[in-house]
Amino acid sequence: MGKKSKAEKKAKGAKKKHHDVEVHAQDLASVLVQAARSMRTVLSRNLLESGLYAGQDGVMLALAETDGLTAGVLAMKLGVKAPTMTRTIGRMEAQGFLERRADDEDARLTKVYLTTIGRDRLQTIAEAGKTSEEMATKGLTEKQIKTLMKLLRAVDGNLQGTASAE
Repeated sequence: MGKKSKAEKKAKGAKKKHHDVEVHAQDLASVLVQAARSMRTVLSRNLLESGLYAGQDGVMLALAETDGLTAGVLAMKLGVKAPTMTRTIGRMEAQGFLERRADDEDARLTKVYLTTIGRDRLQTIAEAGKTSEEMATKGLTEKQIKTLMKLLRAVDGNLQGTASAE
């Protein structure tokens, strides 16, 4: 067999690149999932000192943004099932972070509000988030962090079937 033509070499190169993309996509999923798990683990560890458990920070931040949401709206915002949110709210109410009250306009609805203790923990949540982000981005330049954020938003947008916001 003689030398391969340019077209044959190009076709072989394209196949190799296509194969690399497939392997890369599989690797991407596992790396993204592992990074998210690690980030969540570190954040949970940082929050635990203040008496907060995994997932409670999201509830408190959602209520800090819009206080007086129903359990159903909170569950939808945070991507969890309603029974899970109801248990979380009950636990957080027992800890003194939240309170449930009947809606002023529709007594059939029960809305969830941050208590003073809950509001006092918002700074702790912000600090734990900042510490976790600093750990995650250690050794990265500001430009790399901005690029990472842009790329992750694009990936998220692709996965949600929408165009990236940027």
